[in-house]
Amino acid sequence: MTRGRALRAVSAALVALLSACAGGPRVPDWSVQAVGHVERASTAWLAGDTRVGEREFALARAAVARTGRPDLVARVELTRCALRVASLDFAPCTSFEALRQDADAAERAYADYLYGSVDAAALVLLPPQHRAIAAGGDAVAVIADARARLVAAGVLLRQQRASPAVAAEAADTASAEGWRRPLLAWLGVQARLAELRGDGVEAARLRRRMDLVQP
Repeated sequence: MTRGRALRAVSAALVALLSACAGGPRVPDWSVQAVGHVERASTAWLAGDTRVGEREFALARAAVARTGRPDLVARVELTRCALRVASLDFAPCTSFEALRQDADAAERAYADYLYGSVDAAALVLLPPQHRAIAAGGDAVAVIADARARLVAAGVLLRQQRASPAVAAEAADTASAEGWRRPLLAWLGVQARLAELRGDGVEAARLRRRMDLVQP
């Protein structure tokens, strides 16, 4: 994979910063290190390996912190928060909130989006693939990037706007990528929806899938 492609593979919150370096002057060491750590952290977290994920995120943050720029550190923390939303972990993003006052408007808008509430005037500050969702849409299937698709689905669920079709799309996405953590979360959502509509057979089938996915 080329350096430019590797940069584009990082989640939207960090790629906006780092992809601009590709193809230009020498990429600073901290940037290369941060990309590597974020990628490994993201892969581990989505696979369900919390220990490795947290360690790699700490290393990514340390690499970016060497710049002394809180806005860049905020992007690393937002990447971590976005992965949690993708996995339906809606705990407060305290690591970002500690940096909010020094973060740029784009980072604040993305954080608000992850919380499920972003001001209409700030929509243009969001990554393009999330603007339609933030504006009231629910077409997650058209989002090309699998991680962004799961983040968008998580935001919809947080807003209580996730239809069975959205849940199915999210589960299929996580399954196709082999991402255990979000797959278990979304299969659980599907199972609960099946129970609510009285479809015990489908709920049981989904819970058997969850048993299969469990480590």
